[in-house]
Amino acid sequence: MFLELVDQLRDVWSAFNVFRYITFRAAYATVTALLISFLFGNWAIAKLRSLQIGETIREEGPDHQKKAGTPTMGGLLILAAIVIPVLLWGNLRNPLVLAALMGTLFMGTLGFVDDYLKVVRSRPAGLAGRWKLLAQGIFGFALAVWMVRSYEYTGIATSSALPFLKGAMLNWHWLYVPLVVLVFSGTTNAVNLADGLDGLAVGLAAFCFVAYAVLSYVTGNAVISDYLNILFLRDAGELSVFAMAVTGACLGFLWFNAHPAEVFMGDTGSMALGGALATVALLIKQELLLIVIGGVFVAEALSVVLQVASYRLRGGKRVFLMAPIHHHFEKLGWSESKVVIRFWIVGALFVLLSVSTLKLR
Repeated sequence: MFLELVDQLRDVWSAFNVFRYITFRAAYATVTALLISFLFGNWAIAKLRSLQIGETIREEGPDHQKKAGTPTMGGLLILAAIVIPVLLWGNLRNPLVLAALMGTLFMGTLGFVDDYLKVVRSRPAGLAGRWKLLAQGIFGFALAVWMVRSYEYTGIATSSALPFLKGAMLNWHWLYVPLVVLVFSGTTNAVNLADGLDGLAVGLAAFCFVAYAVLSYVTGNAVISDYLNILFLRDAGELSVFAMAVTGACLGFLWFNAHPAEVFMGDTGSMALGGALATVALLIKQELLLIVIGGVFVAEALSVVLQVASYRLRGGKRVFLMAPIHHHFEKLGWSESKVVIRFWIVGALFVLLSVSTLKLR
């Protein structure tokens, strides 16, 4: 939005040229997202509480019954803190930015439907899992088809960048579309599974989006990408503005979601963040590196897969005391805050490792 105005004012005053710099707009997208969260956070929490939109706590899990009734669906605040800064500071002519916004809003809407059915319509199971997977698959398929047919990805449409190798790409050929569907669905559900403790998922997401902001910027810079021997995508740099807006939204929400949480993001927030993370990773062809960047999310999802597989194949035997794995550590006697902070530390280490791949080639 500002770019449209600046284009007309640039000749009037040269100072407006600063809006051309991605780093400037990324910084202010972060600040704007934080301000939106701080200014409207208390109002949003009060509104959710007045509408009696409160969380229901499962009895079979760790003792979190004191959290029952805490306002949920706070993901609406996250969505506002993402969309508004991107509209203000992002280049809306950039197809990658629009694709990232669509992925975020699509999954946020799906999560909202799930939360609505759980909380307002009193259906504990919410939206059936098969319908979630179907919706995720449809968007993943549409994104893959668009990427394959887009001029942005001419010659690399079905390929992924290989970490630790100079300019190396892995061509998936016809398997690329199923890969995109898998990455999109898997990432969205992994972030959703991690959203079980105060501040855990949103804090980890902030780390991941900082990493992808860096990756997007260097991928879209011809000089830096050539120096680092990585893939160059002309329009990818603008995704750093989007990624930093999401980072600001995560940090702003964490202000209210830190233990003891005043509000939960619900599926509205967790699925929106998962959709945003997957879309950015796919758009800059760094979907394989997502395994490292989102290492804690991967561990959360794998713990559930292993638990279910073990229970069914080994006659009711479990691998963990409880899955997802953050509950396993709670069962071992770790306090909620200790689990969250230690998972953040591990998440930060994964991010540092992933960024280091830019030079370790």
